[in-house]
Amino acid sequence: MKYLGDYKFVLLTCSIIALSIYIAIYRIEFGNSNFTANRTGGGKVSEKRFFDDDFMFMSVSEDIDRSSSLHYDYYRESCPSAEKIIAKSIRDISDVKPSVAPSLIRLLFHDCFIEGCDASVLLDVDESNTSEKEASPNLSLKGFDVIDAIKSELETVCPGVVSCADLLVLAAREAVLVAGGPFYPLETGRKDSAVAFKKIAEDELPGPQANLSVIIARFASRAFSERETVSLFGAHSIGITHCTFFENRLYNFSGTGKPDPDVNPGFVQELKTKCPFSVSASSPSASPGLVPSLPASDSRNSYGMSSGSSNDGVIDLSYNNEGGDENFGTRYYKRLMEKKGLLFSDQQLMGSEETELWVRAYASDPSLFRRDFAMSMMKLSSYHVLTGPLGQVRTTCSKVLPRN
Repeated sequence: MKYLGDYKFVLLTCSIIALSIYIAIYRIEFGNSNFTANRTGGGKVSEKRFFDDDFMFMSVSEDIDRSSSLHYDYYRESCPSAEKIIAKSIRDISDVKPSVAPSLIRLLFHDCFIEGCDASVLLDVDESNTSEKEASPNLSLKGFDVIDAIKSELETVCPGVVSCADLLVLAAREAVLVAGGPFYPLETGRKDSAVAFKKIAEDELPGPQANLSVIIARFASRAFSERETVSLFGAHSIGITHCTFFENRLYNFSGTGKPDPDVNPGFVQELKTKCPFSVSASSPSASPGLVPSLPASDSRNSYGMSSGSSNDGVIDLSYNNEGGDENFGTRYYKRLMEKKGLLFSDQQLMGSEETELWVRAYASDPSLFRRDFAMSMMKLSSYHVLTGPLGQVRTTCSKVLPRN
């Protein structure tokens, strides 16, 4: 009987080892496969659903107890129409105001990058709180009114149920879709912060003049690899930015009185016609913020200067939707390879072998970019979330709930 028991133990051990090898192989195959299955949404949007069921139920917050963690379809019973309301609202608004997409993607980044995805960026200043809205990199943020309008509708249908943090990540996902980007699954169940982090936002959000080492360090401190960082920068293929953010590269780079040598000479001349010399161009711009610096223009035909100021033109980062919606991201990397990165921080991605490798990969393989961008957006959207009793569900996104 002793030998029989030993036999069973050995058999069990072998089974566990075989299962582990199978899982490892399966995950490798998953990581290298191409995903083409579609999920069609309402309106004109096609959502790319390229994650299988096993992956769909892998939690991104495995360090948190499951009783308080994020879940797929978290609002299934408490507010079953929540995600549909958010998706429809973004599509409807985007039809009349395309600028909503880059606005919300940028709003998500500025929230999640500072102490996690907790909707702290939405808070107004009050007697007990500073506001991240007052941090210099956030002064040009847009989309607060869109979030407030959707929150109001959700409060009518399901009062006190859907958090502002979940609302923001779901709205940004829909914004990616309407801009031509990929669909990605999101767990929900985030709670809202009761405090804001103005000083951290001032210090930590990388600006348009950030060099590669700063960019990589800021993202690495939040556990993003160089590959993930480069993929997230693909969002810079939509939106607009003002001449003030890069005009020193045209007229007086690093105090030389000459253009930045890393800008394509023909591109310099083209930009000079849209961004005339101004006094501020005589010194390096110190304006903070990560592109899209401002939301995309409401007009698809706004390639050149469209601001009221003759010295502060507006450049459409999509270059009149160059290549169409399916070129979301890809056009950005192709332009970097041509030395046509608009901001200094953009062109910096060509500054190391590792980051250049991914720039070239995404420029030549749109499917790879879409997959990596989706994975990175999932990771960003679940960064340092509050769950269970760690946060609250605000009824108004700009105000914390009163303390009992």
